[in-house]
Amino acid sequence: MTKSAILSMLKANLEIINTLKDKYLGQLIDVSIKEINREGIVFVTTQVPVQSETDPDPTAPDPSDPEPEPETEDDYEIDDANLIVMYAAYLYRNRVNDSEAGYKTAISATGMPRMLRYALNNRLFSQKMRTDS
Repeated sequence: MTKSAILSMLKANLEIINTLKDKYLGQLIDVSIKEINREGIVFVTTQVPVQSETDPDPTAPDPSDPEPEPETEDDYEIDDANLIVMYAAYLYRNRVNDSEAGYKTAISATGMPRMLRYALNNRLFSQKMRTDS
């Protein structure tokens, strides 16, 4: 799944139907990927071409331009995408809960949900067991 598909999953998880927060949610996805990587979890991705709606007709190439390198983006496995969505949704909801509770520091009033911590630990343990055996 590409980041745009992950964004759609995150918006469905958060029950957001408009595009007003897409940039912020995209940043939460990027932060989630980095934080999960920092925990030691490695995502297996493939490169897929970027689908752009503004591209000119591919059947009519410009002969004056050399062949440009096609743009690619990461394509995540479905379980990796789900883990990213869970983490990004946690970050989004935690921000809302802490601001309502009056917390202004980086220390959260609520810890990470047990379901998310278990998912991260299980993924990390699974990857470590596979590489060490």
